[in-house]
Amino acid sequence: MARYDTKQILINYSSTDLSMAAETNENHLLIIEDDQGRKEFSLEHPVYSIGRDRECNIRLMSQFVSRRHATLVRLPREHNSHSYYYRIVDGDAKGKPSSNGLMINGRKIPAHDLRNEDEIVFGPQVRAIYYLLRNTQRLGQTDSSEYDITLINPGMAEDLEE
Repeated sequence: MARYDTKQILINYSSTDLSMAAETNENHLLIIEDDQGRKEFSLEHPVYSIGRDRECNIRLMSQFVSRRHATLVRLPREHNSHSYYYRIVDGDAKGKPSSNGLMINGRKIPAHDLRNEDEIVFGPQVRAIYYLLRNTQRLGQTDSSEYDITLINPGMAEDLEE
């Protein structure tokens, strides 16, 4: 009797039959509000430095923010190798903490795995909201609104002219 590896069968099925599989697209968005207003950052890189320093990937404009206030790190989800999440850690990538720390959802904590609509406060009037946007769509299908056509009866056009 032949023995089958169930995991291998599932991997082969999902990688070869893409037309039937649902694909999940995730977009990670960080909206920052600081002394200069509101800025949006689409997160795509594995690591981001956040702070007042000119060298930071995400620069915060406030005297109350440390030069290297926090670090964002992208990590893979355990159950899905194509999906990931971001963890925010207080301080720089070398482990030096910021002066004021991070307030996440009203609690002062040194690190946090970000979830949709988490609020991060870096200092007075400097905050960020994290969004995880998921768009699930079957491959090969299009949005029905792309083909939204309004049919007009030719008799209706004559009524407009009168």
